[in-house]
Amino acid sequence: MKRNLLMAMLAALFVVLVTPPAHAERVKDIASVAGVRGNQLIGYGLVVGLDGTGDQTSQAPFTIQSIKNMLSQFGVTIPPNANPQLKNVAAVTVTADLLAFSKVGQTVDVTVSSMANASSLRGGTLLMTPLRGVDGEVYGIAQGSLVVSGFGVQGKDGSRISVNVPSAGRVPNGATVEREVPNSFNSNPYVMLNLHTPDFTTASRMATGINALLGASTAKAVDAVSIRVTAPQDADQRIAYLSTLEAIEIQPGDAPARVIVNSRTGTVVIGSYVRVTPAAVAHGSLSVTITERNDVSQPGPFSNGTTTISPSSQIAVNQGEGRMFVFNAGVSLDEIVRAVNQVGAAPGDLVAILEALKQAGALHAQLIVI
Repeated sequence: MKRNLLMAMLAALFVVLVTPPAHAERVKDIASVAGVRGNQLIGYGLVVGLDGTGDQTSQAPFTIQSIKNMLSQFGVTIPPNANPQLKNVAAVTVTADLLAFSKVGQTVDVTVSSMANASSLRGGTLLMTPLRGVDGEVYGIAQGSLVVSGFGVQGKDGSRISVNVPSAGRVPNGATVEREVPNSFNSNPYVMLNLHTPDFTTASRMATGINALLGASTAKAVDAVSIRVTAPQDADQRIAYLSTLEAIEIQPGDAPARVIVNSRTGTVVIGSYVRVTPAAVAHGSLSVTITERNDVSQPGPFSNGTTTISPSSQIAVNQGEGRMFVFNAGVSLDEIVRAVNQVGAAPGDLVAILEALKQAGALHAQLIVI
């Protein structure tokens, strides 16, 4: 009997431990491992095979210079005074993102963008282009046929229709990795987890959750972003260790109370924790219209007078219907929006009300205007 009771208690404890909390998120979804990141690569190259939509070489001398340099490597010499007018070639920049732990021989996608005045890269082929990192070293070689999503059509009268951007395209798996990026993933006795959104509560909860599973003092919250976790030195064990860490589910801290206003579009985003203290806001509309005109005065017959022109101004004032909004203590987001919508107010009216509440000290939230 005691054995059955003990087994039932252990089973209940196991369910409590493995059942994730409400609204919990995995560590891998809210944090990343420091040092495990991609690297940007860039190169300069030529796209050939265009259907007359390449650079106007008279306005892009560097394209001609690039072609001469390339042909000289193949034993083709162009006279110094020659200026070939090529319409099927375009000078381009080539960019790529080298993922973390990319190995020699793997391939990555590249983006090709026109540098000069090529109207379209459709149908073009990127010639061999070295891709360099910020340190100037070559980490990849790109080459291949472009995939362009846009197109452009131009008539003889100068009219033109363009869909998307035909002067840029992609080469899927167009670059081959030639050099690995060194990292310190296995050299440190710990791993650093960086939160995507800085938050002291989330950092504390993540350290607590890791310690609860892997033992006390395993994780330590360094600041609102970083959590330092002790990790094994062996590479194989460290990979399995990180796999366990990424699967731990943590309940993130609540977002701060914020009101974000886009002044260009009138979009207003209000967090669920926004509250106001008792306040009354009167919001009305006042329009003033000024009309300017000239009055002409004609003299009487045979009076030897002259025609005179005198300016005349008319000012009209229209006082719109005023609106009074009363907000009690602790009013929520739903109540604020409902009160404004009931009178048919526009988003601009809501922005004005929120700004007035902030100026009066009644809005207990961060007001961000972008």
